[in-house]
Amino acid sequence: MAFEHYRNLCAGSLTPCPGMNVIYGRNAQGKTNLLEAVWLFTGGRSFRGARDGELVAFGQEKAALHLQFYSEEREQEAELTIQNGRRSASLNGVPKRSPAELVGKFRAVLFSPEHLSLIKSGPALRRNFIDAALCQVKPAYAPLLSRYHHTLVQRNALLKDIPRHAELLDTLEIWDDRLARYGDAVARERAAYIQKIEAPARELYAGISENKEQFGIQYQKSAENLREALAAARRDDLQSGHTTVGPHRDDLEVTVDGVSARAYGSQGQQRSLVLALKLAEADVLEQEGGEAPVILLDDVMSELDAGRQHYLLNRLDGRQVFLTCCEPGAVKRLEEGALFEVRRGELYVPTSGAGHGD
Repeated sequence: MAFEHYRNLCAGSLTPCPGMNVIYGRNAQGKTNLLEAVWLFTGGRSFRGARDGELVAFGQEKAALHLQFYSEEREQEAELTIQNGRRSASLNGVPKRSPAELVGKFRAVLFSPEHLSLIKSGPALRRNFIDAALCQVKPAYAPLLSRYHHTLVQRNALLKDIPRHAELLDTLEIWDDRLARYGDAVARERAAYIQKIEAPARELYAGISENKEQFGIQYQKSAENLREALAAARRDDLQSGHTTVGPHRDDLEVTVDGVSARAYGSQGQQRSLVLALKLAEADVLEQEGGEAPVILLDDVMSELDAGRQHYLLNRLDGRQVFLTCCEPGAVKRLEEGALFEVRRGELYVPTSGAGHGD
């Protein structure tokens, strides 16, 4: 990958190995900027919530990124240009109408510190985790989810109007039928996906925890039969003015040794659980799509003990991984792979160590 005028990065390039690539250095040197640049080739926006214009180096008119990668059984090249607050993209020399057209061409799974909220925070983030993963694995899921949310908005608007216009009550049946049809389908897809990632996540967590702890996960529906549940909740819905049951109220229960990770898990356990889920997501994406996604692990080593750090650095076989860290001791635990140091936006390849001669 080559980069020019991207954030604080000095113009240069990154030539990774096919396995573990550790990008280390002190805070605020540019490590996460490298991972962010790679992530943009998935067709998504900055995982840090930055606007496109903020990605261009201070005082420069535009930034340019270039990536060579293997996908769909051939070598491919993608380019991204960021200018005037907008991104433009091309694939194999052909301009794209939008960077979103890169979706599905270059695949990656990301862990960043913000993902810790997956365990700590409320159910909305856990639902978003499932939905985002499903949209990659099964493209037809995205329009289904959109139809459900659109119908939900319409039903909620009707619930607010009925107290002022009683004649609208008879139309609620139509929206109940439609919401139940889409909602039951959404819940089925989510539950099936959780079943797919359960086994690989359990195995990965066992490795990370050195078989000392047991991972558990369960999709929790707010209603088994949504049509019946909507009928039973109609009075409450009319009083509150919104729909109180459905996939938008479902949750994901994650446990360690049978107890709630959200309520009782330590920082290290919660980080390890999210890692297991994200790595399992990569496994399922490979099974369904036939190609292994690149794994991006940002600031992943914090609050992990030496055993868990060693597993991440040396036991993620068969995957191309980019991992950033600050801890000098963690770098020494790398047995095989490539090392890159970032200092004030400049990328250095150490003259000795695991990454030399990869």
